[in-house]
Amino acid sequence: MLSILDEPDTTVNLPNKPRRGRPKKQPSDSLDTKEALLRAGMQILTESGFIRSGIDPILKSIGVPKGSFYHYFSSKEAFGLAVLERYRRYFEAKLDGFLLDEAFSPLERLQRFAQDAQDGIVRHEFKRGCLVGNLEQESSLLSEAFREQLQATYQSWQVRVATCLLESQKQGEIDLTGNINDISQAFWIGWEGAVHRARLVKSTQPLSLFMAFFIQAIQINTD
Repeated sequence: MLSILDEPDTTVNLPNKPRRGRPKKQPSDSLDTKEALLRAGMQILTESGFIRSGIDPILKSIGVPKGSFYHYFSSKEAFGLAVLERYRRYFEAKLDGFLLDEAFSPLERLQRFAQDAQDGIVRHEFKRGCLVGNLEQESSLLSEAFREQLQATYQSWQVRVATCLLESQKQGEIDLTGNINDISQAFWIGWEGAVHRARLVKSTQPLSLFMAFFIQAIQINTD
């Protein structure tokens, strides 16, 4: 998935009547700060990747001092790995929301996911891409821990698409003649490439072209 979309509002409502003195620290404050750091990290890393992104802009965007950052994360790499894990969970939930929606046929679910992604990249003016795709492009400069987590993330996404395609085949929408895992992997390889090209040309045409090609390759010809 492309960008940080449709996340719940985490704004804290203040009491109507102001109190004197310094307010007591709430038990959830530390969790809120850590979550804010991860969300800000996702937003910036989906635009700039990991290597080019600095810690200071992330801290400035949410008003958190550097000392607080190192209270939660021992290093920039530890932070990057935590952001990647957070993004993985966010995107898995997003995929499940589309690919498990029984109100639509399996093939329609995949197409609706693709359309939502296109809408998202337009909404963010082609500035945000896929965090995983961005990190993949930097993989030669990243640690083995990053590489392992990236591969595990792709595997998780591929399983979800493979499950959807198998259901589509059972319903007679598509005809899969190859290995389902290879086909699912091919989807993500092509999709991530289309995302990068869409950002380059500032158009959703590469995404539309890829989806049309992929659907045509697997769909049963009813003519």
